Amino acid sequence: MPPEIVIASSNKAKIAEIVEIFSELDVTLLTKSDLSVWPDDMEESGVTYLDNALIKARAVCRVTGKPALADDSGIEVDALDGAPGVHSARFAGANATEEENNQKLEGLLSSTPKEKRGARYRCVAVVVFPEGDEIAAHGTCEGTIAESPKGEGGFGYDPWFIPFGGSRRMAELSTEEKHAISHRGKALRALAEKLDQRLKA
Repeated sequence: MPPEIVIASSNKAKIAEIVEIFSELDVTLLTKSDLSVWPDDMEESGVTYLDNALIKARAVCRVTGKPALADDSGIEVDALDGAPGVHSARFAGANATEEENNQKLEGLLSSTPKEKRGARYRCVAVVVFPEGDEIAAHGTCEGTIAESPKGEGGFGYDPWFIPFGGSRRMAELSTEEKHAISHRGKALRALAEKLDQRLKA
């Protein structure tokens, strides 16, 4: 029977991405809806992506007694000295919507010329095991912040982010195209490879 791993997230778009990327791995992925227990608090209070990913994975692993997978990611804008970074999901406030975060980002960049809008998405993904073992992997996707949004796919800052080597926003890419180049896709594939090696050891 394949080992069970709990996805320590309630973000439906993120869960769908993880499930698709891990589809070839011989594991059973569980989510909050599959379980009768869940941690009350998983506040992302860390100062790095790794900190925040471990906070979530450790909390779910501790409560469920099962291996837990979590990730943390953000967008880093050169003209903003790397902000919003780990605060990407809360850029416009603790309970900010994606639209509000994007509005704040574009407001801050409104007078920034196209050639100075360099940015990158960064992601760290981890699996924490009940025995105390932890594995981690990271991925980045370089690009620029567009001067106007476009596209209906993805989430977060995707309508504004143009990956290097193309002209379309991340939100305009197909699921397959996005997974091939995205920060989360790279991090999760690297994590899946490490996990596969551990399971076969």
